[in-house]
Amino acid sequence: MQSKLIHDADGAQTYAIILDLGDEVMSCLETFATQKGLNAASFKAIGAFEKATLAFFDWQEKSYFKINVGEQVEVASLTGDIAMGPDGNPAVHAHAVLGTSDGRAIAGHVTSGIVRPTLEIILTEAPTYLRKRFNPDVGLALIDTAL
Repeated sequence: MQSKLIHDADGAQTYAIILDLGDEVMSCLETFATQKGLNAASFKAIGAFEKATLAFFDWQEKSYFKINVGEQVEVASLTGDIAMGPDGNPAVHAHAVLGTSDGRAIAGHVTSGIVRPTLEIILTEAPTYLRKRFNPDVGLALIDTAL
């Protein structure tokens, strides 16, 4: 993983984060967020994965079911945010649309993705903070702007 600060103004910072062959996207983003102390960031990315695991939230069960993607895919869109989790650590939340070699799209909540050959992320940290709180009605920790 490589990173470079590309813009710094009025308390907002923008980084280019470049993941290399074999990097795992979620662990890299979590490491970067922890190292930089991020707690109100958004990001977007394009690139490719050799394999990935997405998930779909089942509202009735209040849990995710896995969508295993065991083939090379283009990352047509990966977007997400980082907020401070209920445990006081940065919480990365990402969704992706992945394209297969035959043009099909697979989408969902990103749980893992192994980069091949690259993933180019542009991340902007805002000069404020966001906090997540567990919502028992939903079964997830969600951003709460009142915190």
